[in-house]
Amino acid sequence: MREVLTRCTIAVALLLLGLLIATAGGWGVLAITFTGPPDAMLRNSLAGAVAIASLAVLIALGFRRWRWRALAAYLVLFAGLLVWWSRIEPSNERDWQADVAVLPHATIEGDLVTVHNIRNFDYRSETDYTPAWYDKQFDLRKLQGVDLVAVYWMGPAIAHVFLSFDFGDGDHLAVSIETRKEKDESYSTLKGFFRQYELYYVVADERDVIRLRTNYRRDPPEDAYLYRAQGDIEDGRRLFLEYIQRINSLHASPKFYNTLTTNCTTTIWMNTRVNQHHLPFDWKILVSGYLPEFLYQQGRLDSHGLHFAELQRRAHINARAQAADGAADFSMRIREQITP
Repeated sequence: MREVLTRCTIAVALLLLGLLIATAGGWGVLAITFTGPPDAMLRNSLAGAVAIASLAVLIALGFRRWRWRALAAYLVLFAGLLVWWSRIEPSNERDWQADVAVLPHATIEGDLVTVHNIRNFDYRSETDYTPAWYDKQFDLRKLQGVDLVAVYWMGPAIAHVFLSFDFGDGDHLAVSIETRKEKDESYSTLKGFFRQYELYYVVADERDVIRLRTNYRRDPPEDAYLYRAQGDIEDGRRLFLEYIQRINSLHASPKFYNTLTTNCTTTIWMNTRVNQHHLPFDWKILVSGYLPEFLYQQGRLDSHGLHFAELQRRAHINARAQAADGAADFSMRIREQITP
């Protein structure tokens, strides 16, 4: 009986070890494929070598004589991969797409925050626009609310989420956490796991970052929803300053975007941790399309006493944004009819 138990334990251990090796090998192949040398032949050869080595050690696990030697050799190979991976550095010096070419930053003097390089493009289509940037001073004492914008384009589970800070009198500053892409580079969820994009805070006029999504994106079309967050305004001020700190940090020292750990919603959540009563982490932060409903359930949205379905219906701003288009009071007009 003891011998049978021992064999079962060894079999389970080898199975788990095999799964670990397969996972590590798959990561290594993809890491080299996406982030390896520029020469395609060399890159594919290295990825193939890692795949063959992973398969060989998996086969060797079935032979007691070769098992530990193969595993030791594989550990050396994987350690080399990790050393290479650790030396890949982000950069602010690349040939960037025009919409992310300029880094925002800010200067702080007491309660006055001057934000530099606020994006406000004049769009004729999603890809045809006149770049424009401006600087503006914001008084923290005038901050009166924080809005959450959720944008959907592929069903209810996935959304791009960003915040807009309301300083009163129709004065809003939107901050969208995105990838910083190079020219001729497109976004890929899979590539986002492998240090392909730098992290970028789009600091923009709402007529830019919201209107782009509601008025000009057609392939696929996007649906935007705007909700007012509910909470202590002092928490809002701390959150705004945390955003400013992160923006200045990226201006000085770039960081990589990651599809899972450093994306639009996880980074928002990390920033909100500056406040003592921040939201607990939840799977709906990862499945970002359900984040507004999660916030509603946690009492963090100004619901006006409405059921979520009705609040969501009122929060849909596409029609109002399309009607307002480039109007100076765009921010005010897209908020009409949200409040009962």
